[in-house]
Parts: sequence; C-alpha cells; structure tokens
Amino acid sequence: MTVTYLMLARLPEGGVGAFDAYEGAVLPLLAQYGGRLERRVRTMDDRLEAHLVSFPTEDALDAYRADPRRSAASPLLETSGAEVQLLRVRDVGDSDGTPLPPA
Repeated sequence: MTVTYLMLARLPEGGVGAFDAYEGAVLPLLAQYGGRLERRVRTMDDRLEAHLVSFPTEDALDAYRADPRRSAASPLLETSGAEVQLLRVRDVGDSDGTPLPPA
C-alpha cells in the first residue's frame, strides 16, 4: 500500500542556499527506494517549503532515511537552519469529496 507524506521545512532568512544544496543531494535518492516527489512548492518569501512524497511502504521510507548518502548530506541541512516536520497524510479529495486525479 502506498504511503504519502507531507514534508514542511521552515527556512530561516539566508538558509535557502544550503537547503537547496541538501535537496539536490537527497532528492535524487528517492527513486532508488520507490519514492516519488509528487509536488514541491515554496512560499514567495523562501521561508517555507512543502513536499508531497509517496513511497510504496513505510519500510521504503525508513530505508531512504537510513541511506548513508543522505546522512552524509545532513551537514547541509544543519547549516541551512531548516526546521523540518514530516507528516503522514491521506488524500481526502476535493471540496465535495471527489477523489482528485494523481498529480
């Protein structure tokens, strides 16, 4: 069963460069674990970024998070000062409950 997560990253002023470098290192790893970046958006002031990410299983997410290349890039995340929150979410459809098509 596919699992979906919403990642929220709150970025301090001046943190976007290091955060982008971190993302450049870790997002390409998603596919190796069956992960898919469904959507990536950022506020106009570069202070909040959101990702909608899906994985085939929770174990696949755990394996992605344990990847040593991801760990090696973690100093970039720390340098960025980003506060990251990961939330498991489910699709609830549009305003009348109609399921939305895949992004």
